[in-house]
Amino acid sequence: MLKAVIIDGSAVARGLLNTVLMDGSYDVVGQAHTSAAGIALLMKYHPQIVCIARDQVEQDKASVEAMRRQWPKALIFMMSSEFDAATVQMGHTMGFNGYIVKPFNADTVLKTIRNTVITMVKRQQKAKAEAEAAARGSEPEAGS
Repeated sequence: MLKAVIIDGSAVARGLLNTVLMDGSYDVVGQAHTSAAGIALLMKYHPQIVCIARDQVEQDKASVEAMRRQWPKALIFMMSSEFDAATVQMGHTMGFNGYIVKPFNADTVLKTIRNTVITMVKRQQKAKAEAEAAARGSEPEAGS
């Protein structure tokens, strides 16, 4: 079961996402109302998934950059009620793995996270296969 941490200034939003993730068989190990409190939870639990509200990102970009550096394998999702091109570009630059739209639609949230997890696993498998092929001194097989 993948562990998740939710960082959002809104207790209602944290509660709703907590329910969605738990119903989707994720283990929500902590919720925080600030980025600093969220980092403390990351240090304690080392979750695989972090969901952080856009306002928290805008208030404390340094914390998000620290999350990315210290937990490079964690999947970090930005949550917001609106996404414009500039926000998506900023998120991409900061290393976000995906975006979750508020208000939460349970199916969409779970599908977004699941698809991101699958994409990351495939990417890691491909990199591993290429590294093994390079170590053997041959090209990776087609379809890897």
